[in-house]
Amino acid sequence: MSALALLAIAAAGVALLLVAVIKFKIPAFLALLVVSVLVALVAGIPLPDIVKTVTEGMGGTLGSVAILVGLGAMLGKMIEVSGGAQALAGKFTQLLGPRRVIAALTSAAFLLAIPVFFDVGFIILIPIIYGFSKAAGVNPVKIGLPVGGIMLAIHVVVPPHPGVVGGAGILNADIGWTTIIGLLTCIPVGVLGYFVAKRLNRRDYPMLSGTAEQFRLFGTGKSDVEQDTTAGGGGVAVKTTAKTAPSPAMIITLIVLPILMIMVGTVGAVVLPKGSTAADIAAFVGAPLIALLTALGLAYYFLGIRRGWSSQHTGEVMDSALAPTAIVILVTGAGGVFGKVLTVSGIGTALAEGLQSIGLPLILMAFILAAVLRASQGSATVAIITTSGLLAASVADGGYTPVQTALILVAIGFGALGLSHINDSGFWIVTRYLGLSVADGLRTWTVLTTVLGVAGFALTFLAWTLVGGLSA
Repeated sequence: MSALALLAIAAAGVALLLVAVIKFKIPAFLALLVVSVLVALVAGIPLPDIVKTVTEGMGGTLGSVAILVGLGAMLGKMIEVSGGAQALAGKFTQLLGPRRVIAALTSAAFLLAIPVFFDVGFIILIPIIYGFSKAAGVNPVKIGLPVGGIMLAIHVVVPPHPGVVGGAGILNADIGWTTIIGLLTCIPVGVLGYFVAKRLNRRDYPMLSGTAEQFRLFGTGKSDVEQDTTAGGGGVAVKTTAKTAPSPAMIITLIVLPILMIMVGTVGAVVLPKGSTAADIAAFVGAPLIALLTALGLAYYFLGIRRGWSSQHTGEVMDSALAPTAIVILVTGAGGVFGKVLTVSGIGTALAEGLQSIGLPLILMAFILAAVLRASQGSATVAIITTSGLLAASVADGGYTPVQTALILVAIGFGALGLSHINDSGFWIVTRYLGLSVADGLRTWTVLTTVLGVAGFALTFLAWTLVGGLSA
């Protein structure tokens, strides 16, 4: 099938999906699956492979997301119901003032995002975003947007995240220079994200009903579970709660601990000999699964048992976190299905090859290719690695310095930052946790990521010019 035909199919698929979700209010999970199958049929994917592609798209996405979303939600629920998020938010609001809370949390998110994957970090911060929003009396979108924006920017251009590390290996780019350039560029990008999000938030965005109810109950001490106890044989149902909220220091410890554990794995992979026992231990300790399990185990004891909850009640509080996350997990997986179908159909490759034949400057081509691949199949990591592979020969033959090669890789990363929309699992995580409809998600999150991607590339291109990249 021709590249033009594949382009038309992709455009029609995205348009159909938007109409189904926005106009006809079809559940996003169902709409994504149906449109994915239709696109697969029209694009010519063999019938026996369509179900396999759908299954692989769902499984491949959920394999990395479902466990972390579930554990993160449980940890967040414990922090929420115990009153910890409110205590921490109140303390920071008291110290900094409501006007500075958003900037402070955005700065913290900058550091959090360096060792932690975007999805994991955002999920960890959700109870804090809710708590700060409650304390400041604002919609969580006002805090969640700038926080999510800087975390995603770090995710696509700063090692040790998988996309940029994979791209560095393909392009033979220096990790040190990539890290330095990525971090220095993300500082002004983060500042810009704060002000862009502030401008976008001049408009009020109604929260989805499920998220609105969850946010209304957040920090009130009213969880979705109660513990039945028998008082004097009368069988009166009483909710058991702790008398005092946990200290802000305890909550900070529970949030920082998994981050530090993940950093151990990251540093260990660099400084320890590969295959050594120490490296294996560091990798195990630093796995996000183990880090979150450890934090959750500590929360089980320190936020529950130690503060007077029974084991049954503590377990029920944790279990109550899973039902609200089911839609997030399923929609995220369905977004992965759509992205997988677009990839298997060859749409992304056709777009990339067509752009490559135009003959633009290499660093501009790197940005555009990554942006197109990102928009067409959803995954920033896939976009970075695929673009790096397409440009590897040109970079190798260009005689570029280590700094120039790192700049090309960072340009690819910023290309993969923008245009986050309905085929991106991150889009669904952000919009569902912040209570945004699809339309409002496109007006806010998609716009924010695109502005930050373009701004990041502009800074990268300026640096490229200063180091003589245009004359190379």
